[in-house]
Amino acid sequence: MAEIADGETAEVQGSGKKPYQLKNIGGVYSCSCPAWRNQSLAIENRTCKHLRAYRGEAAEKERVGNALPPAKAAKASAKAGPPLLLAHRWENDVDLAGWWMSEKLDGVRAYWDGKQFLSRQGNTFHAPDWFVVGLPATPLDGELWLERKAFQRTVSVVRRQDKSDHWKQISFVIFDAPGTDAPFERRMQEVREIVADQKPPYASALEQVGCDGLDHLRQELARVENLGGEGLMLRQPGSRYESGRSTTLYKVKTFHDADATVVEHTPGKGRHKGRLGAVVAELPNGIRFSVGTGFSDAQRESPPAIGSIIIYRYQELSDGGVPRFPSFVGVRIDADSAG
Repeated sequence: MAEIADGETAEVQGSGKKPYQLKNIGGVYSCSCPAWRNQSLAIENRTCKHLRAYRGEAAEKERVGNALPPAKAAKASAKAGPPLLLAHRWENDVDLAGWWMSEKLDGVRAYWDGKQFLSRQGNTFHAPDWFVVGLPATPLDGELWLERKAFQRTVSVVRRQDKSDHWKQISFVIFDAPGTDAPFERRMQEVREIVADQKPPYASALEQVGCDGLDHLRQELARVENLGGEGLMLRQPGSRYESGRSTTLYKVKTFHDADATVVEHTPGKGRHKGRLGAVVAELPNGIRFSVGTGFSDAQRESPPAIGSIIIYRYQELSDGGVPRFPSFVGVRIDADSAG
């Protein structure tokens, strides 16, 4: 049987005239065939008959297990995610003066459980051993982050399974210590002490500043967004860490981000003829809408799979609940349903 080197591709003939492309990116294998693209599993858990034929049944079984049909595999591989604190969207209905304010990073949420990084859904991020040097044996909550406007590049690194040097681009930016039953200020002091004492080379504490009031919040929001940032997070002083969505944490943004499920691809026209024009996405309430901007040329050539969860950015909702001016941000790797 053959193998595909990291970063390389191979072609196999399918039932049609055009051959399918097999790829290996950091130990995550993919195929351009519909059977691979339309699975609802995380991409690192997918396989297909072309990959099994090319790499061999034993190699694919070692990589993804028994390669159950998608519905069964998704159910069998479901994990309980870590007990994360989640934010509400601020609607100008709460006075945030005196709250702690920080930039909302556009990376991948990661929970350090003392041994490994976990996604919101409980999936493991395969960070190299040298990346986690200095991190404590106690839980930390943070973001795997590359830089502003680099969400998809961050995703492409952290979903790799080969523990490669690509992780040298990433930082673990810590914004809480969930294992400490203490007010927020004491938990952040603990985070700063860990960073100062243990000196983890790829970790840092997220800066927190006190919000002086609405004018200060608006100024800081404008500053962050002008730099290409997503927005702000506001944390209630003295609050405890709790699992689930809490009114002690708000996200503040000019534009909103949300998730939707891809249900259809529509062909492009003009310069996009022969590739993706837009995706039709569906909200949890059944409303469907088209997302046609925000895609790179490469993403139009290999669009988000049917059934995948995308993140899109929009300005506001219409009276009928349809997102206005939606723009594609990226494919979510830490969710199995939109919501």
